[in-house]
Amino acid sequence: MTAPTLLVAGTASHVGKSTVAAGLCRAFTRHGLEVAPFKAQNMSNNARAVARADGDGFGEIGVSQYVQARAAGVSPATDHNPVLLKPHGNGVSQLVVQGRAVGEHSASDYYATHWSDAKDAAIASHARLAASSDVVVAEGAGSIAEINLHHRDLANVETARFADASILLVADIERGGVFASLVGTLELLPEDLRDRVVGAVITKFRGDQTILEPGLDAFEERTGVPVLGVLPYDDPGLPEEDSLSLPSEGDKATLGDDDDIADEDAVTVGVPRLPRISNFADLDPLASMPGVRVRYLPLDAPLDNIDGVVLPGSKNTVDDLLALRDAGFDDELASFDGPIVGLCGGYQLLGERIENAEVESTQGVSTVDALGYLPVVTKFSTEKRVEPVSVEFEGAGLLSGATGRVDGYEIHMGRSRVVGDADAISGGGAATNRVAGTYIHDLFANESPRETFVDAVYQYAGRHRPTIETERTDPYERAANLVASNVDIEGLLDSVGL
Repeated sequence: MTAPTLLVAGTASHVGKSTVAAGLCRAFTRHGLEVAPFKAQNMSNNARAVARADGDGFGEIGVSQYVQARAAGVSPATDHNPVLLKPHGNGVSQLVVQGRAVGEHSASDYYATHWSDAKDAAIASHARLAASSDVVVAEGAGSIAEINLHHRDLANVETARFADASILLVADIERGGVFASLVGTLELLPEDLRDRVVGAVITKFRGDQTILEPGLDAFEERTGVPVLGVLPYDDPGLPEEDSLSLPSEGDKATLGDDDDIADEDAVTVGVPRLPRISNFADLDPLASMPGVRVRYLPLDAPLDNIDGVVLPGSKNTVDDLLALRDAGFDDELASFDGPIVGLCGGYQLLGERIENAEVESTQGVSTVDALGYLPVVTKFSTEKRVEPVSVEFEGAGLLSGATGRVDGYEIHMGRSRVVGDADAISGGGAATNRVAGTYIHDLFANESPRETFVDAVYQYAGRHRPTIETERTDPYERAANLVASNVDIEGLLDSVGL
């Protein structure tokens, strides 16, 4: 018997679909159900390395489906997100099907020559998930009401059809106009999808809900669609996949609850906001630490009030390197004498040079000098490394003292070799006393390297690091509690036949 599918669709981007879907995955699991997350097509440079559905090694999926699989208590796999588009720049994206990169394509080329195959892959993945679970929680993309895209909307319209899905609409009240968004979305849905809508959830509500209730009643009377929940404004601390979720340049990044450390006792880690930033969830574990402020900086920002720097991942290292230079960030970094860590693309940026740059760059360059902080040369090729990493970590240089098991993942093109005086870091990387680089994403999710780096930042800042015991709720549980406490879970299960 094929499991029913619930499609969590939005009235717009960034309305909270991913959080609602993750919360439902955990909440349904609490009811004893085998839950499978699914997103037919995703666009994100924040990916994770997971097992391929065909058993042939590892592939990539968007971070939200990785999170949702973890929330559902199942092993993340490429079936959970069979089609992934990773923006490369200049209107071109890398197309990843069933976890494997199959080429670089413009939007017009993708829809003209590859979309049909992508749809077939999505249908096959959904069929496997529906055959092996009790319920599939599918997440849509952007708005389900983009009428110019309805004929090729794989994540929303096509998923609803081939999965025979019930639809839960999610709308964000924070920016106002929530009822217009909901009513307008319903009006613009294809006729065959309108009757699939089983309810709506409003997210990011602040204040007294009794003031909202007349609007809820009027909406239900007008449309016949029940409002199944109103979620208060809260951040469970789940990783984000969309760069729209990053704080404004210079603003503090937070994850979950703010800490009680005064700013004068805290340290600030600056992160250049690369034009093609990827896997920025690597910074979340730092942002969640008491006494650590993570700030995303414009490329022309001074580093006067920065105590440590992390260069994040990049979907296009070479072009981001050129952008850093154009903005003068390289000169600013040269005057900074604090600790610096580069992660994946950031590691490549910190090296001496990049060869075969034309493989990745849109600028027509072959060899480009990098920032020169580590004696490392990176050579690009079309081969892409995608795999989970679990190593006995032996830190060196800046990360000396960091030891123990480190779990993470690698997703990158190019190989780097040390050509001078630097210490090797387990799992692929190099370090000097002040600078370290590694290909391991999620490095800071591991306690030992995270604590070692933060200690170094405090030491450079000349401040005493406060000792604070914190107990943070598991983000999956927080998401589940947020949804289960404010959404009619029983009614939702009933509406999909469970």
